[in-house]
Amino acid sequence: MVVKRRPTREDAREAVRLLLGAVEAGADIFDALAEIRPLHPKNDTFPGEVFMRLAADALSVGGVSAERPMAGEGLFERYLPECRFRGGDNRKIRYAVMAAAATHGGVEVDLLDEVAYWETDDFWSYAGLAATAWIRATADQRGLALIDLCRQLRERHAEPVSG
Repeated sequence: MVVKRRPTREDAREAVRLLLGAVEAGADIFDALAEIRPLHPKNDTFPGEVFMRLAADALSVGGVSAERPMAGEGLFERYLPECRFRGGDNRKIRYAVMAAAATHGGVEVDLLDEVAYWETDDFWSYAGLAATAWIRATADQRGLALIDLCRQLRERHAEPVSG
């Protein structure tokens, strides 16, 4: 019997470190996802949940709220220009983007129900792309320096998780 390795807090911090490092440096996001892939256990949503919280934190730092909304129109074209989404890929990235926004709003999204329907093991990568888009958009639309936003997010995610 194969014992499934559970992701650790250190794995979560490493995933955040790698993603934020790429976003901050303007590095190839697909190279970052390739570095993160070994942290992803097969048939698991990790580190997708971590990336959803990261995106939610970016929206929070940017002061996004019902009173201070942020434009989502053109999110992919402006903030993920290296990506082209068609068909099922388009539905997956839209789900990840909306799930991150819902998480920011305090909604606990039922990931397992949705991603089981996908019949693929790639939610985590779409969540990483969604976090990248929200981080870039927040910095741009709120007039924040990307390096400062990434530093604040890194600090938030470096703290030990209680549990």
